[in-house]
Amino acid sequence: MRIALFSDIHANLPALEAFFKDVETRDTDAIYCLGDLVGYNVWPNQVIDLVRKRGIATIAGNHDLKVAKIYPSEDVCSTEKSSDYAYKLVGEKEREYLLTLPRHLDVEFRLNTDSLNMLLVHGSPRSINEYLLEELPPDYVTEMVKEFKADILCFGHSHKPYHRIINSGEDGDDYFHHLINTGSVGKPKDGDARACYVMLTIDPMASTKSPDGVQVKFIRVKYDVEKAARAVELSLLPDAFADNLRKAC
Repeated sequence: MRIALFSDIHANLPALEAFFKDVETRDTDAIYCLGDLVGYNVWPNQVIDLVRKRGIATIAGNHDLKVAKIYPSEDVCSTEKSSDYAYKLVGEKEREYLLTLPRHLDVEFRLNTDSLNMLLVHGSPRSINEYLLEELPPDYVTEMVKEFKADILCFGHSHKPYHRIINSGEDGDDYFHHLINTGSVGKPKDGDARACYVMLTIDPMASTKSPDGVQVKFIRVKYDVEKAARAVELSLLPDAFADNLRKAC
């Protein structure tokens, strides 16, 4: 089973188009989106449309839920730059779609005599706004994956990709969990401006007793960063958003 995971597009249409062009060349069985389709750029409706047309199972990100409080208004034509402008661009039908997205998805794999539970969230199982950073203490992470019965925990939010394996077994009885941050398609923050997504491969012999049956590959895709940055600068969004795209920070 080969699963493509992506998140944090943030209304960056050129990056999303490049991602789809790349992933469609690969042997993929399923695609999941881990949220944050909007914010920071000027193409929220086009991004939502592309994801919906492909029927991709998608969960809500924290920026997606901001549309519940920020509506189009008379000052959408203002000349004053504001980060809220990104949400005021979201159309009514697109707003309804974002606000009905699930907060998480559970996928169970039954393999041989074992089973693997994959949990897809945006921030963490505990909060859509929590950052699961790579340097979190092992005890904290172990408690979380055991609490939510997540053998494979997939998330985004921090825009910094990593794969971490935790062994929660006791008394010599191994039990491995995989934590996978998908990075960001539309707003990387790890110094690499290319779009980032994950190809997750689950082997037919995968088991919680061994870390080897789950493979994680981070794929980087070039896109027209300057086009996305210039779109920000020509809009009512803060120019700093454009600089962050160029610097991937």
